[in-house]
Amino acid sequence: MKIVVTGATGFIGRPLCKQLVSSGHEITALSRDVARAALVLGPGVSCLPWSGPQAIEAEWRAAVCSADAVIHLAGESIADHAWTPAVKQALRASRIDTTRLLVETMREAERRPAALICASGINYYGDRGDEQLTESSPPGNTFLAELCVAWEAEAARAEELGVRVVRHRLGIVLERGGPLDKMLYPLPLPISPWAIGLGGPIGSGRQWMPWIHLEDAVALYAWSIENDGVRGPINSVAPGLIRNSEFTKALGRALKRPAVLPVPGFALRAMIGGFADELLTSQRAEPAMAEERGFVYRYPAIHEALAAILGQGLR
Repeated sequence: MKIVVTGATGFIGRPLCKQLVSSGHEITALSRDVARAALVLGPGVSCLPWSGPQAIEAEWRAAVCSADAVIHLAGESIADHAWTPAVKQALRASRIDTTRLLVETMREAERRPAALICASGINYYGDRGDEQLTESSPPGNTFLAELCVAWEAEAARAEELGVRVVRHRLGIVLERGGPLDKMLYPLPLPISPWAIGLGGPIGSGRQWMPWIHLEDAVALYAWSIENDGVRGPINSVAPGLIRNSEFTKALGRALKRPAVLPVPGFALRAMIGGFADELLTSQRAEPAMAEERGFVYRYPAIHEALAAILGQGLR
């Protein structure tokens, strides 16, 4: 298949492109920095600019329209900055505006991709306590929930064009180099609190924490491309539902460290900004669609996932 990927140099995009290339697919990455993308992704991926002075509109639009599938992962990180009004606007623009641009490109084309696979977030549901959530559950009303609703609405417009649309509501994706590092190193210091026995639950610890190992997240994206019967929203989370207190106990076991010192919510917000809300809200989200359709997880349980990631300890 010919597949166009945005956000290809990101946390999920890099291993996903690698897997798709190894499976024999022809990958074109749309990037703001083509030189960096080519260096990161390697010779197996073609790279085209789709913004900035080097961008040739006709080239990237032709790539989108000639693709069999488009995977849209582009979006500013929610974890890197305090959520000022300007940052919130950048978060919206990097998701909503780019999705609208891709769908409008498909609308104007004589030939359209068969599938649009778009990222979203489990934050779609907002803070829901102990309520069991499946893909048919209504959205919440937090900032991230409203962002996800608008993001998914732009992607869903491609269905009017006969394009199969899949929206991945990703939980916290676990692997080094991603959100897990924010949990292990919440302070701007080279040492982790966990290394000196100061790790523990976040907030009350009672909040449900939807998570997924990076390998399973990548596999779910590839699976949704290759299975024509998969469409609509997917809760891209592991089936092993846990509360934050259970996660921190498993993290402590993996690191052979105690996990008893709680981190108050106000302190976490002061340390890592808006991303704290992702760790403090509760979504008891079940992967109903993935399980119904027969997706097989490599890491269904948190202790297996953390053992694989942290087998060498902190580094």
